[in-house]
Amino acid sequence: MPPVAAAVIALVGLVLVFSAVWAWQLKSENAGMIDPVWVYSLGTVAVLYAVLGTGDPSTRALAALGGLIWGARLGTHLWRRNFGQPEDARYHRFREAWGDAAPRRMFWFFQLQVVISMLLSVAFLVPAYRSSEPATVWILLAVAVWIASVTGEGLADRQLRRFKNDPSNRGKVCRVGLWRYSRHPNYFFECVHWVSYILLSIGSPWIWLTLLPPVLMAWLLLKLSGIPLLEASLAKTRAGYAEYMRTTNALIPWPPRRSAGE
Repeated sequence: MPPVAAAVIALVGLVLVFSAVWAWQLKSENAGMIDPVWVYSLGTVAVLYAVLGTGDPSTRALAALGGLIWGARLGTHLWRRNFGQPEDARYHRFREAWGDAAPRRMFWFFQLQVVISMLLSVAFLVPAYRSSEPATVWILLAVAVWIASVTGEGLADRQLRRFKNDPSNRGKVCRVGLWRYSRHPNYFFECVHWVSYILLSIGSPWIWLTLLPPVLMAWLLLKLSGIPLLEASLAKTRAGYAEYMRTTNALIPWPPRRSAGE
């Protein structure tokens, strides 16, 4: 099947899925479940492209497996974190700001997630349609980057979950493990994850398209929906977070700077 046709099928499927989640949140008044659904659906698109693609079978399989495992791991983490919990502060802030227009605006906000998903899915589409197998060195490097990034993101998520589950840490800033070196190590490894598909696409005339997903993800997390909204809330509600922001890199892990009192 031509890549455009595969992309159209993915687009229609995502629109239907996100519309269903929007309808569900009309009753629950909790938009937080869009996060795991977004990840699960994007992982499914990776498999869809591999099935419909006409490229090298081994490359298609690697892209599908990478997207599927990434989506299953991160989606399950977000599902456990959000299910049965109060609405994420980011979405609650939108709902309050939009007032009576919230249902309509939330619908289009959800459809914006479809657009973002389609742009990110280019990372899976290009390797699914490359005609030749990548050189062994690029395959090995792509697998290594994928393992390091998914493992690192999972480790950061577990460290933060353990910290939050300890009652003695209530109201404190997490500075354990990877969180000592980055305020958002999970976001860092999420960005790195998308680089693995660039390596898997080396040799394809469309490799330049795979540069978009990691750049887009970094921009979203650094400038739009990730760090800015999250830290605006944490700086006001979490004692010591402002100092944490002064001493610790936002994204790339790096030894912390000395605090103002040292």
